[in-house]
Amino acid sequence: MKKGMFQRSLDRIERVGNALPHPVTLFAVLAVLVIAISAIVSSFGISVKHPGDETEVIEVFNLLSTEGIQYLFTSVTDNFIGFAPLGIVLVTMLGIGVAESTGLISACLRGFVLTIPNRLITAGLVFAGVMSSVASDAGYVVLPPLGAVIFAGLGRHPLAGLTAAFAGVSGGFSANLIITSLDPLLAGMTTDAAKMIDPAYAETMNVAMNYYFIVVSVFMLTIIGSWVTERIVEPRLGAYKGDYKEDLNGLEPVEKKGLKWAGISVLVTVIIVALFILPPNAPLRGEEGAIIQSPFMDSLVPIIAALFFIPGLVYGKVTKEIKNDKDVADQLAKTMVTMGMFIVLSFTAGQFVAYFAESNMGLVIGVYGANFLESIHLTGIPLLIIFILISAIINLFIGSASAKWAMMAPIFVPIMMQLGYSPELTQMAYRIADSATNIITPLMTYFALIIAFAQKYDKKMGIGTLISVMLPYSLFFLIAWTIMLVVWIFLGIDLGPGSPIHYGG
Repeated sequence: MKKGMFQRSLDRIERVGNALPHPVTLFAVLAVLVIAISAIVSSFGISVKHPGDETEVIEVFNLLSTEGIQYLFTSVTDNFIGFAPLGIVLVTMLGIGVAESTGLISACLRGFVLTIPNRLITAGLVFAGVMSSVASDAGYVVLPPLGAVIFAGLGRHPLAGLTAAFAGVSGGFSANLIITSLDPLLAGMTTDAAKMIDPAYAETMNVAMNYYFIVVSVFMLTIIGSWVTERIVEPRLGAYKGDYKEDLNGLEPVEKKGLKWAGISVLVTVIIVALFILPPNAPLRGEEGAIIQSPFMDSLVPIIAALFFIPGLVYGKVTKEIKNDKDVADQLAKTMVTMGMFIVLSFTAGQFVAYFAESNMGLVIGVYGANFLESIHLTGIPLLIIFILISAIINLFIGSASAKWAMMAPIFVPIMMQLGYSPELTQMAYRIADSATNIITPLMTYFALIIAFAQKYDKKMGIGTLISVMLPYSLFFLIAWTIMLVVWIFLGIDLGPGSPIHYGG
């Protein structure tokens, strides 16, 4: 049968995406290109006035000059260690890894979904999917098959449950009620990019720069995801005629006991942390008792890690998943093994980011880009929408959120700052585009896994079928989220603590 235009387009996207090198290789190639381009551009003597200081002239630094070559050889280790997301992510994952490996996260997700009324099951499943980003990628493995099981047990089409969970987990990856590992991961790159324009402003930025917006986004995405599931996807799938049946099982007594004591440990941990923050002279307060710009904000990463590690440890002891300190050490080691690819990626990405910053090309591109956009009068909301669309298209070919932002932040953050948009707003616009199109790109890491889950209920399920089912979620998420951001801008509400919409540097 001849394929339609839409299917042929999907095939082309897959071929082009598969033709791209591995992200590790891609960053190595980009680093080499930066070195070569810096030599070429510097030979033309191109310079710009520093946007933060009109008396300072910025020229492109030739990385193939004598000084440049010395820098390339002497900075390799520092570039790797200094890559902003590296330490942040590894520390956070030490805590999350224990919570995941002991089964705490899985039990929490099952316990939440299985205790809500049937009429709210779709919304609960989408909500749980959105919230699962606190556990990094754990939601991909736990919730989609669980969603299918729940829907099958209720006599509904299991693929509708699977897609609803997948939409929440992947499409809502940038929304949550608490700070997740993604926030410090992207914030580190955004802060580094902002330093190119205004180092003083960058010092005021924090990992919770999008917190207010992502909290509201949770409820918006839950409503949209539920509506798309029940009004578009489920009717399209029709009644399930397969042979697969499912009996829904609740939590085991030992799991309930583990959750109880894990909850108590979280409460105790929160109280202890609060004692370091809330009293007037608490050690984690800043100057004059400030909380937003304070050691507390700089301590969010270890605090987040502790809020996963401690209840994970308690849950593991209660359920006998942890018997001694050796088990804890083994689980921590296994978590770091899973981070091996990220560590390798951090090495090449760290070189690229450092070379790009050292060459001053980001600053030069930012000034010229801002001048060009101003000359064609492309500013304001139209500019922001175009940026979101560009990010969404790039996401179809490069799945890693951190990999894309490592490339895009040094270019787009300075440009948007020059046009009056804060780095915090640029980051949020990127997160919207990245999350909304995760669910329709075959290059997303867990896309093949979702197909494998789906084939349990429909053996003919393939890439094109899954994309066609997920496309309504992607479109409605992208449109609704963009509209929400535009309304947020008009209302002038901060995106997070001390994180304005507009840059006034």
